[in-house]
Amino acid sequence: MLLELDNITAGYGQAPILHDICLTVDKGEIICIIGPNGAGKSTVLRTVAGQLNPQGGTMTFKDRDLTPLNIAQRGKQGLVFIPQGMNIFPNLTVVENLEIAGALMDDARALNASVKEILEHYPMLDKKKNAYGRELSGGERQVLALSRTRILKPDLVLLDEPSLGLAPIVVDFIFDEIAEIGKNGSSVLLVEQNARKGLSISHRGYVLELGKNRLTGTGEELLQSDEVRRLYLGG
Repeated sequence: MLLELDNITAGYGQAPILHDICLTVDKGEIICIIGPNGAGKSTVLRTVAGQLNPQGGTMTFKDRDLTPLNIAQRGKQGLVFIPQGMNIFPNLTVVENLEIAGALMDDARALNASVKEILEHYPMLDKKKNAYGRELSGGERQVLALSRTRILKPDLVLLDEPSLGLAPIVVDFIFDEIAEIGKNGSSVLLVEQNARKGLSISHRGYVLELGKNRLTGTGEELLQSDEVRRLYLGG
C-alpha cells in the first residue's frame, strides 16, 4: 500500500469538511474521487498534499506518517500535487517551467535530456517552448503541468479537476496522458467533475457525500452502479 487515510477529519479553521474519511492507494493504481460539489473531494487532496492539517485520524505514505511533513518534504518523498487552475509558473517560459521541475536533480545532463524528451513528445509545447506560461491556452497549461511528472517521476500524483474548462477533444488527450502517467510507474489520486471520464481510466473509485465515504468499488463497478449513474452520471 502506497497511501492510506484512516478516519481523517479535516477542514478549514474549526469547521471540519471531511468526517472520518478512509481511503487507500496501492502502487500503480489510478484512483478517482467523485461526488457532488461541496462533498470534500478537493479537501482530501489538499490534506494529503500538506496544505491542510488533519484534525483527526492518520495518514501514511510509504509506511511513513505524513502529518509532520511539510509540503516540500512530502515532495521529496515522492508526492506531487497538481492543483486545478493556475498550476504552472505564468511568468516563466515553457522550458523554464520544465527546468524548475527538475531543480532537485543533481545531473544537469539528465535534466536537459528529460526536457528534450518532453518537447519531442509534445509538439504543442515544443512550438511554444520560449513562450511564457501565461500565453498558453488552458489545454497547453494542463499538458505542461502533467508533463513535469515525466521529470519528477513521483510515486504519487495528486490531480485536482484536470479537465475543468477544457474542450472535449482536449479532455480526451488529457485523460490519455493521465493513463500514461500510471503506465510510467506513478500512482494517481484524481478528483474529477467528469465522473464518467475519471472512472473510465481508474482502477478504483470513491464516492464522497457531505465529507463522508458513501460508496467505493472498481471504476467499472461504479460506472455500472444504478445509484452512481442516477446521481452523478446523468441517468
